Amino acid sequence: MKPISAHIARVPRTSRRASARFAVIGAIAVAFALSAPHSSLMRNSSAATSTTATSATPTTAAIAANTGADTRPDIVKRGEYLARAGDCIACHTAPRGKMFGGGLAMETPFGTLYSPNISPDAQYGIGAWSPDAFFHMMRTGITPDGKLLYPAMPIAQYTKVTREDSDAIFAYLQSVPPVREPSHPQSLKFPFNQRKLLLGWRTLYFREGEYKPDPTHSVEWNRGAYLVEGLGHCTLCHTKINLLGGSSQRDQFAGGLIPVQNWYAPSLTSDKDGGLGDWSVKDIVDLLQAGISDRGAVYGPMAEVTYHSLQYMTDDDIKAMAAYLKTLPDNDRGRKSGPPAHTNTKTFELGGQIYMDKCALCHGHNGEGQLQHYPPLASNQSIEMNSAVNPIRIVLNGGFPPGTQRNPEPYGMPPFGQELSDTDAAAVVTYIRTAWGNHGSPVTEREVNELRKAPLH
Repeated sequence: MKPISAHIARVPRTSRRASARFAVIGAIAVAFALSAPHSSLMRNSSAATSTTATSATPTTAAIAANTGADTRPDIVKRGEYLARAGDCIACHTAPRGKMFGGGLAMETPFGTLYSPNISPDAQYGIGAWSPDAFFHMMRTGITPDGKLLYPAMPIAQYTKVTREDSDAIFAYLQSVPPVREPSHPQSLKFPFNQRKLLLGWRTLYFREGEYKPDPTHSVEWNRGAYLVEGLGHCTLCHTKINLLGGSSQRDQFAGGLIPVQNWYAPSLTSDKDGGLGDWSVKDIVDLLQAGISDRGAVYGPMAEVTYHSLQYMTDDDIKAMAAYLKTLPDNDRGRKSGPPAHTNTKTFELGGQIYMDKCALCHGHNGEGQLQHYPPLASNQSIEMNSAVNPIRIVLNGGFPPGTQRNPEPYGMPPFGQELSDTDAAAVVTYIRTAWGNHGSPVTEREVNELRKAPLH
């Protein structure tokens, strides 16, 4: 596995995942309240002062020693792996910024959020933290000085992380070069800038506690559950988010629209029409690790998850995640088979003409595709599911799977938004959702027009 620093300068072909997978209100999993104040959970303030008083930047080894972080190479390496599993770099490193220096701006309807500096700089990062302080934040969602973290940080998932894994992640973060840049202050509108309001959210949606293995399941299943529910925090995108920025247990993994970004995260349940019910473990493993499988490819926010995180995970861990996902119960909320929806004849004919002109060369005259590079569109559940957001966005903006170790030169789909009118785009998406026996519903010009305004990242 290459070190994270070896990949930081490379930008994936997908737009950078700024406010997708980690978001509650369209933001990513970021501990926006992280800072480096002094408290009883941190090492004493005189030691912190002595570290930052000199003009020379202390070595990372010296920082790790001062904070009590484990410096054993095997622990640091394991921490790097776990940090990848948690995809920390995607949020805590701005485009063209220094690794873990923070500063990634995320626009929301409530103002702008910025990811903090979590490098080992004692003044601006977490270099003055101790392993206890870091674990306290992971377990409780509260900073060492008592600030409540905004729920954009996946505190409901990270609370499941074990102390051993937390210490390893901290050891790794203390081993990277410190970034002497202050975290950008948050810019939220009133009343969203009042942290006391988070007490209500925590009462409704936060349950503190480490993941407890289920003795009725295998070791592999429990490992997969720990990764999916904990560090992977998959529910943040694949569960519908309500107006309070939370989700209900009955909606877990049932899919939902990612706020602000306007991508639809599909169901991960055993629903055979809208979820993973008829996917094999190999299909899931290939999609997560390579970014492409016989069932399709990852695009949008999920492409960045694969690029930054999943492609580097071990075969055993990816298989464990797939094994766990295959057991999630069907919540009966996906697209269900039935007669094709009624489609206006003129719209269908126009869509068919556009499809034959611009799409059939790659995806086939009958939507059969060309595995694995050009996904089939016939009987494709991502095309047929209730939400038409993803196919509309891919037609308008193109689709670009990530370059991965298993698929280093992926095939992409060019954008057609600049040459198709709203009428044309609606017609061709309607065609692929209703042709060849597909059971999707027609798409309107208004839906297309609204998604032209969606952010590309």
